[in-house]
Amino acid sequence: MDVYATLSHPLALGVFVLTLFLPVLVGFLAVRRTRSQSDFFVGGRAMNRIVVALSAVSSGRSSWLVLGLSGVAYIRGASAAWAFVGYTAVELIQCLALGPRLRTETERFGSITLLDYLESRFGDGNPRLRVIGSAIIGIFITAYVAAQLNAGAKTLSSALGMNFVLCLVLSALLILVYMVLGGYVAVAWNDVVRAVLMLLALIVLPAYGLVRVGGLAPLREQLVGLDPTLVDPLALGLGAFIGFVGIGLGSPGQPHILVRYMSIDEPRHLRTAALIGTVWNVLLGLGAVLIGLLGRVLVPRVEALPGSDPEMIYLALSSDLFGPVLYGLLVGGVFAAILSTADSQLLVVASTFARDVYEKTLRRDAKADEAARLRLGRVVLIASGGLALVLAWSAQDLVFWLVLFAWGGLGASLGPALILSLFWRGATRDGIAAGMVTGTVVTIGWRIWLRAPTGLYELVPGFVLAAMAIWVVSRAQRSQRS
Repeated sequence: MDVYATLSHPLALGVFVLTLFLPVLVGFLAVRRTRSQSDFFVGGRAMNRIVVALSAVSSGRSSWLVLGLSGVAYIRGASAAWAFVGYTAVELIQCLALGPRLRTETERFGSITLLDYLESRFGDGNPRLRVIGSAIIGIFITAYVAAQLNAGAKTLSSALGMNFVLCLVLSALLILVYMVLGGYVAVAWNDVVRAVLMLLALIVLPAYGLVRVGGLAPLREQLVGLDPTLVDPLALGLGAFIGFVGIGLGSPGQPHILVRYMSIDEPRHLRTAALIGTVWNVLLGLGAVLIGLLGRVLVPRVEALPGSDPEMIYLALSSDLFGPVLYGLLVGGVFAAILSTADSQLLVVASTFARDVYEKTLRRDAKADEAARLRLGRVVLIASGGLALVLAWSAQDLVFWLVLFAWGGLGASLGPALILSLFWRGATRDGIAAGMVTGTVVTIGWRIWLRAPTGLYELVPGFVLAAMAIWVVSRAQRSQRS
């Protein structure tokens, strides 16, 4: 089965190419709103609630939702739904409770990045938190961006029949052009477009698939005939259940999601954003799971999928069920999902190294005007994109190994630090530093040695132990002072 065969049709190719170059147009429109470093990295704290909600959803899901979750549902069945239940619940709470406080505190301190805030909250002139946080973000997110570029290049290469390296460069250029022009504003508005594309893809495809099999009742009957556990939402072990639900623990540590809260025009508008984002998350998650279940019925043998890869079920069904125009749009939706995370994370890397490393650590005593700071942000963005491009080309195994636990590493190292810094006045700088280091070390160690025998996702123990480290070190430090 050649899932990309119908892209040879001119209409399919035209629709697909349109989805590739639409973001560049948005970048040209956004350049007028980008006049300062604050505009470039947090949209001048003037983004409306709809843009914040949809860009947070889009940047947080990427190809993991469109391809990954549907593939998990194809193998595991209905129990895969717990994977989106966890992050949907946490991001609802996070947007309502953590978001407004983070927006208020970052404006009070004049913080543009997450590390900016932590340094302002605990700093005494020592850039320790910036250095530790920059290392964590640099390792995890640069590798994650490289993996997304790699996935995007493979999609382009297969869809257009082009050389992989050429597609890799094209993927990077498509992102960098509009990001250099419009920064965060361009990224956020492009994510809104991509969120709509993802929703369209994950509603139209399962809806048509249900018509094809005769509805939900016949779908359930056929799944039971294949394997009764496919319709049982609790057909998974305790470790897998905790791991699926525990995915949500990573959300408070994702800088590319948190910056959305920092960018909103008014903290109170996050209540509306939380409602919109939750509805979107639920619809996208249900759509991905339904695609996996429908795929199991329509293509019951995984060997019939390209490369025997269950994550190809979305593209396989799209090719089988639709004509060229809609298929071109659905394939464009996959590419949009990939870029929606890559551009947001690349902007985080650029802001970290431009603001936290260069401006606030290496050149702390130097003064620069706003034009120079904006120029620095653009230069670092191009350099970061170049580094990610080189990693995607030369170190594919390392990149994909890192991306498996990048979400967990960021969540465990930065999540407890942010939560306790906002809600516990007893937290100290050394405690926060200890938590960041503990979360990183536990995540990596658990992934290497303990994930296979325990079946437990490394984010869960990493998050818990990082929070404990912050509490123990902070308490001990305050006891010594008293």
